[in-house]
Amino acid sequence: MFWTKLLILALIGAAIGWFTNVLAIKLIFRPLQPIQIPILNITLQGLIPKRKSELAKSIGEIVESELISIEEIIDKFIENENKSEIIFSIKRKIKRIIEQKLPGIIPSAIKSMLMDYIDDVIDKEAEIALTELTEKIIHKATSNVSIAKIIEEKINNFEIDKLEHIILAIAQKELKHIEILGGVIGFVIGILQGLIILFI
Repeated sequence: MFWTKLLILALIGAAIGWFTNVLAIKLIFRPLQPIQIPILNITLQGLIPKRKSELAKSIGEIVESELISIEEIIDKFIENENKSEIIFSIKRKIKRIIEQKLPGIIPSAIKSMLMDYIDDVIDKEAEIALTELTEKIIHKATSNVSIAKIIEEKINNFEIDKLEHIILAIAQKELKHIEILGGVIGFVIGILQGLIILFI
């Protein structure tokens, strides 16, 4: 009889602990729209819907300051494009222009000399010019483009249902652990309460 009562109290505690954590997780997102309770003079709304704008702004700022910046994006782009490939493309383009635009009466030897001279200039100056151009692009981009703002706008444009789905998909395992932990803690508290009630 004693153990039966203790088990019942422990199971009740586990159920309460589990349900409380499940409810707490649901209340992160629900209700989606504010609900007024006139008698208590309070407004109920899920944490994420209520503070969506603040959350979007904070995430944007953290990503820009701690994870990635516009400078890194441009640097990576130039790096991936490979400067030697860019220089080769410039040479090929200039060669095509010389062949197409210079009059046919100009001897091929002169065209070849001109091309060799331009190639030599490009080899000496192109990398410096690309570096300077990259710096100018970065300066202009940092003035006009904000990663933080882009992310903030994207999150603000998400429907709450979609945002909820994304967060739950990412944190599903952890949230499930929180629910189970609530049940375990409730079970332990139920045993302690049972011991207190039955022995005192």
